[in-house]
Amino acid sequence: MGSRTVSKDIITLRGSAAIVCEFFGYAANSILYNRGIYPEESFVKVKKYGLPMLLTQDEGVKSFLAGLTSQLTEWMEAGKLQRVVLVIMSRTTMEVLERWNFSIQTDAEVVEKGLIKEKSDKEIMREIQAIMRQIASSITYLPCLDEPCVFDVLAYTDMDVAIPFSWIESDAKLIKNPQMVKLHSFDTKIHKVDTLVSYKNDEQD
Repeated sequence: MGSRTVSKDIITLRGSAAIVCEFFGYAANSILYNRGIYPEESFVKVKKYGLPMLLTQDEGVKSFLAGLTSQLTEWMEAGKLQRVVLVIMSRTTMEVLERWNFSIQTDAEVVEKGLIKEKSDKEIMREIQAIMRQIASSITYLPCLDEPCVFDVLAYTDMDVAIPFSWIESDAKLIKNPQMVKLHSFDTKIHKVDTLVSYKNDEQD
């Protein structure tokens, strides 16, 4: 007599934090590539989320993003991370040209009581795919960055979080009267991530 095993996709707080932070690492790489912050030849193609993705081979950037995602994971597992913003600035003037905003809503009950949730890995992947496709097509809705640029990452946390020695308190690096494009969101049932990009409106110059 035949039998079958039926499994459910169980999501824990730690597992959800890992999904979100891995997403941010790939999203940051995609933004840096598609917005031309680093040379095209410094990236290699890999497959992730069922899509061709690009990862930097620049050792400085790789080290920065690895340290960043490690710290973000710690804050997310404690339910303390509210938002992550990747900021693109002019290298010469340090004027902020773009802000890629990832807002994070955390199920507080999961943090407090250690509950688990259920959601299909495939469903989460489909939601992330939609965001990655929007980042990859950003050249169609964002102005061309026609000057050398640098990037920074801001993390918004609860006030009671101790700041690691490698981080500094920063201003919000806002753009005055920006244009905004809302992108797709994804939800692990524990963390919901909403994505928005704001950029300098050149018509106001």
